[in-house]
Amino acid sequence: MFLCFSSCNSSNTQEKKAADTTATVATTKPAFTPFNVLTVTHKVKNFAVWKAGYLSHDSMRNAYGLTHYALGREMEDSNLILVIIKAADIAKAKEFTASPDLKAAMQRGGVTGKPVFGFGNVIRNDDSKIDQKDRVMITHKVKDFDAWLKVFDSDSKNRTDNGLIDRGLARDAADSNTVHIVFAITDMNKAKAMMNSPELKKKMTEGGVQGAPTFFFYKLVE
Repeated sequence: MFLCFSSCNSSNTQEKKAADTTATVATTKPAFTPFNVLTVTHKVKNFAVWKAGYLSHDSMRNAYGLTHYALGREMEDSNLILVIIKAADIAKAKEFTASPDLKAAMQRGGVTGKPVFGFGNVIRNDDSKIDQKDRVMITHKVKDFDAWLKVFDSDSKNRTDNGLIDRGLARDAADSNTVHIVFAITDMNKAKAMMNSPELKKKMTEGGVQGAPTFFFYKLVE
């Protein structure tokens, strides 16, 4: 009986440890790894026609080490498109943007005007699923990135209280002191009021923001 009790107790202990280990593994979130992105902004004649053509050229993007990440339509003009693409290599991504194949594909898709390409390194990213689809990308230049980041992080609760959820932060590939920040918007009125407030202007001055920021409001499609 003693042997049986000892054996059973040991077995139960091992099973409990295994269960605890499994639970730990299941709940541990993988460490974030920064990644490069190519952003493309352009206007199209017809969104449905353009999207069908865009999706059909996935193999062409893959050949340049590019994979689709996100797609958004500007809020006031739904035919103004923002595409965010993960890039394995910035040099290859730049090669892609200059390729005749891309130019031809854009013409077939009904792209009007000259597309704007951007290249960045994403250093923070929250891709957890949320219901909110409204987004804003804010771009501005700073004097010193590390000094700006401290001020930015200190204002996190204020942003949340005013309808903004941090989703992504990238440094421009050409100028690491130019930052691109993406927020999900939970309350548009509060968010816009904050963006136009003297308090935010003061905070940006404190963080060393140079020049006027640009705002791109869009609705996430996928």
